[in-house]
Amino acid sequence: MTRDMNESKTGRLRGHSVAIDNRSRAVFTGVTDVDSFNEEEVILATEAGVITLFGQGLHISHLNLDQGQLIVEGEIDAMDYTQQSPKKRGPFGWLLK
Repeated sequence: MTRDMNESKTGRLRGHSVAIDNRSRAVFTGVTDVDSFNEEEVILATEAGVITLFGQGLHISHLNLDQGQLIVEGEIDAMDYTQQSPKKRGPFGWLLK
C-alpha cells in the first residue's frame, strides 16, 4: 500500500504555518512548491493543501523549498485554502470542466 505523499510516517499530515504581519508580509512554513505567482496572486502547495494568496504588489522575498519556507511581501487582501493543486489548462480548459 502506498502512502499519500502528504502523510508522515505516523500517518498524520505534516504541519505548516502561516503568519501575516500587518497585511504586508506573509511567512509560510511547510511549503512544498510554488505553482505560480504574479503581483496579484501567489499559489503555493503546502503539506495540507494549496494556498492562494491574493493582493497587490506581491513579490517573493524569500523561498527555500528544502526547508519549506516562503516569505511574500506586498499588500495582502485575502488567503484561500484548497485541497488539490490547480489544474493547468490550455486556452480551452473551461470546456472540459
